Amino acid sequence: MKQGDLVVRKSYGGDVLFRVATILEQTAILKGTDYRLLADAPIVDLSVMSDPESSGAARQARIKASESTLRMQEQREQQIIERELQRAQSQSQPYFEVPGKVLHLDGDSNYMRKSMQLYTQMRVPAHGVYVHESQMADVVYRLLPQIKPDIIVITGHDGVLKTRNQDDLHNLASYKNSQNFVNAVRIARQYEKSKDSLIVVAGACQSHYEALLQNGSNFASSPGRVLIHALDPVYVAIKASYTSIRETINLSDVIHGTISGIDGVGGIETLGKFRVGLPKPKTLTGVKPTV
Repeated sequence: MKQGDLVVRKSYGGDVLFRVATILEQTAILKGTDYRLLADAPIVDLSVMSDPESSGAARQARIKASESTLRMQEQREQQIIERELQRAQSQSQPYFEVPGKVLHLDGDSNYMRKSMQLYTQMRVPAHGVYVHESQMADVVYRLLPQIKPDIIVITGHDGVLKTRNQDDLHNLASYKNSQNFVNAVRIARQYEKSKDSLIVVAGACQSHYEALLQNGSNFASSPGRVLIHALDPVYVAIKASYTSIRETINLSDVIHGTISGIDGVGGIETLGKFRVGLPKPKTLTGVKPTV
């Protein structure tokens, strides 16, 4: 077994497909391939998967991801149709669209790449940065004034520690990275206090949902301390980007539209970031100089 191998845990019935991040003597540090889970396991408890598609859990996760992406595309197409009908009825000039801009910080380079692909597919302007969870607060402090996003996503890997006190899930010390996410959210809120001016989406698998909301997140994981899919934070950001500034983001739609559902993601009422402009920019090749 070596770094980069795809593995499952025997003791958990092969429920999650992982990639080996690091090997420390007889223990492997694992990162979920579809879920934002950071875990460790004895090497003897791991089975190498030569064919990842043979993992039922991985197949199911990818099916759910495809369904979620399809729902986003259908909702986006419906928005376009509705706006075209309104424009035709009012006989107004052709408009242009300004979706909300996203700054996405991710503690996993593979998830970062997949997230940026989805932003591009959905035509959401996004700036992505791969950064270790422990460094996110510093990066948020540095990048927010430069990028000036409408939405910031702070995510990566997390998980409830095995060594915690059994009933101590309200303590941030019981989580692998929730404290790091909270620190980054605090910096974001110091930069912009208004939850409608800057939308914050934060957390990963089993993250301390309540602490993230209390420190300023609009949306966070995980109310039920469950695993969340890698693309769930992206789905929330896209929904925020394409919801009109005149409307609040439909909480039921955005939560139930995610792959992990209501136990995985929650949030508070928040205005969207999508704007329409008039008139649509024209080709100016025929303009004659006057001076």
